[in-house]
Amino acid sequence: MSDPIKAIILGAGGRGQNTYGKYALQNPGEIQCVAVADPDDRRRAEFVHDHKIKEENIFTDWKEVFKREKFADLVCLCTQDQMHTEPALAAIEMGYDLLLEKPIAPTYEECTLIADAAKKKGVSVAVAHVLRYTPFFESIKKVIDSGELGKVVGIDHRENVGNIHYSHSFVRGNWHSEAESTPMILAKCCHDLDILLYLTGSNCKSLSSYGTKGYFSSKNRPKDAPHRCLDGCPHRKECPYYGPKIYLTGDVGWPTNILTTDLTTEGITEALKTGPYGVCVFDCDNDMTEHQLVSMNFDNNITVALTMSAFTQETSRTIKVMMEKGEIIGEMIDDELQIINFETREKRIISHVKLHSDLDDTHGGGDEGFTQEIIAHLRDKENFPLNASIVKALQSHKLAFAAQKAMEEGTTINF
Repeated sequence: MSDPIKAIILGAGGRGQNTYGKYALQNPGEIQCVAVADPDDRRRAEFVHDHKIKEENIFTDWKEVFKREKFADLVCLCTQDQMHTEPALAAIEMGYDLLLEKPIAPTYEECTLIADAAKKKGVSVAVAHVLRYTPFFESIKKVIDSGELGKVVGIDHRENVGNIHYSHSFVRGNWHSEAESTPMILAKCCHDLDILLYLTGSNCKSLSSYGTKGYFSSKNRPKDAPHRCLDGCPHRKECPYYGPKIYLTGDVGWPTNILTTDLTTEGITEALKTGPYGVCVFDCDNDMTEHQLVSMNFDNNITVALTMSAFTQETSRTIKVMMEKGEIIGEMIDDELQIINFETREKRIISHVKLHSDLDDTHGGGDEGFTQEIIAHLRDKENFPLNASIVKALQSHKLAFAAQKAMEEGTTINF
């Protein structure tokens, strides 16, 4: 049996700690976290405790990691979006293979810089486009490729961000600002653009885009609403974004575990009193797009519509694939597909068994499948190529940056 892959975690937050860190704890024979870098004392200490990290492999700054000779196989880069380029290039230069959280980088130029550096150095870079590894989208791909319903004519795909998820991550959270993170269409929907490229097996020829923002702003803040929810907000009964309704429910999983590592009632309350997640959603400094439509024309006469919206109850993805001889309809949260054949009038259901995992996997099993492929690839690169390589990821990122430009300038982008 092969030795476990040795991994360095840069950023022990939600993804580093609760996804890849947990996978390592559950599967120590496959991968082991041997080092961590994170400036947050509590997060770093928790990670060190869980993984029994040696003193010499504990860092507050990722730069310190690369002052050492190479001492692991893989770097898992889970820092914030704006902090990807420098550590990615440093890891590549030292010959580390790289697991890179999406998006690759905040500009397309930086994305290509990382890809070019990896090619020159001969290292692998896997981008966490994990939807490719979900049973839900794998089943859609199999039906399309089987040819039973003819060719794809069009796809209507919706990224239902969810009003609570949006308020947590993109109003109060780390992705509240384009300048401090990346545009919404890249931060949230490079996943979706990647899966559309994967399902169609085609290239986009042109796109246009329209979007809105401004609901979560001071113009909609009630005059008598305080700056913080816990400062006696008179609208706490009807407001869906009242902090305690979201974070003081007794459930200490996501999103509550993002607020603090002290998940007692007292610890969460203190975070609401002092941190960004307790601020009124109409009194934050966010500027992210709230609703956006991207219309795309692909090769082979395939038209695709992608809608991203904050104004949905559920956090899920829904899709309708329209084909010559039938259609595929599904909602990811249900993990169920309806296959309709026009010729036979048959309607059949494909249901997927829910995966039971301790991972904070909000991607329908994709996180686990993605991690497993990376491990298999690193053990035998020749026979296990990466389905989510940076070369493939560049295509979706190119579309995201183009969609942002098309929305801002009111133009159609041709490729």
